[in-house]
Amino acid sequence: MIAKDVGIDPKMLELLICPLTKGRLVFDADRQELVSEKARLAYPIRDGVPIMLVSEARHIEED
Repeated sequence: MIAKDVGIDPKMLELLICPLTKGRLVFDADRQELVSEKARLAYPIRDGVPIMLVSEARHIEED
C-alpha cells in the first residue's frame, strides 16, 4: 500500500473498514480506490479523502 501517493496517512487506511460489511479494505493505487472484496465495491479517494459512502462506491463486476 503506497498511501503517500494519495496524501492519506497509512495509519488511517489501516483503521478504515467497509461501511456495508465492516470488513477490511484493499488500497488500489492505480484507480485511487479502497476496495471491499466482500461487498464487491470500490470506494473512491478524492483529493486525498476516502469517500466511504455506499452510494458513491463503484460496483465491481465479476471477472
